Amino acid sequence: MSISGITSTALSGMRAQSTRIGAIANNVANISTPGYARLNTSLTSTEPTGVQAIVEPTASDVDPTTELTDMTEAEQSYQANAAVFETGADMWEMLMSIKRD
Repeated sequence: MSISGITSTALSGMRAQSTRIGAIANNVANISTPGYARLNTSLTSTEPTGVQAIVEPTASDVDPTTELTDMTEAEQSYQANAAVFETGADMWEMLMSIKRD
């Protein structure tokens, strides 16, 4: 896999986790809304590499504990993808400096 492929995959992961956090925020904001259907986010792989978040309503009620756990997991996943992206960008920068020399 190329460096651009690695950074692209990490970027898609950050986008997916941002979408997931948005769904969680929506769930928390509507926790007391009668008839509100909890939004569930599932992650699917995309071609050639990457991940996409799909948000769908479910029949379950909003549980604050579940939302907090999901938010923590999404935050850690976002941070991991950001670290991969930064490493890829650093590698790219190093390669470009070698190429100029």
